[in-house]
Amino acid sequence: MKKILSLPFLVFGLFSPFITKAVCPFCTIAVAAGIGLSRWLGVDDSITGIWIGGLTASMIMWTLNWFNKKNFYFKGVGIVTTLTYYAVVVIPLYFMGFLANSANAVYGAWVDKLTIGIVVGSLGFWAGTEWYELLKKRNGGHAHFPFEKIVVPVVSLLLLSLIFYIIIR
Repeated sequence: MKKILSLPFLVFGLFSPFITKAVCPFCTIAVAAGIGLSRWLGVDDSITGIWIGGLTASMIMWTLNWFNKKNFYFKGVGIVTTLTYYAVVVIPLYFMGFLANSANAVYGAWVDKLTIGIVVGSLGFWAGTEWYELLKKRNGGHAHFPFEKIVVPVVSLLLLSLIFYIIIR
């Protein structure tokens, strides 16, 4: 009952400013800007999906870190948070006709480019944040340069975008 009564405060807290350690707001903004820019430039959907997946992974990490900071735990918090964020992203894209579109399929397969991009981008962003944590740990718990926490995950998305651009050309 206590958790149910705290739900409005939890929802309010998600929309209030806070400091986090997982993925900083600047990184999230950089990923969001990448999505907007790629759409505006008419970039292939697989590359746009990379940035959508990166933004989604960023928001999941951000939320889970916030839950930990607030000592808000329940069984399956990671799974529920992850499924919720992907549902919030994927369901609207599906109903707008961006997903499961046979005209946007990869080599005639049943999986479309946007879906592949979202999966690869999510995994790439997660790997970038893990790589940053490893680099920081090997450097005595300190970043090698200012904003490394932002640069490493975003560079991982940029590299994946370049690889996909070369493949689809």
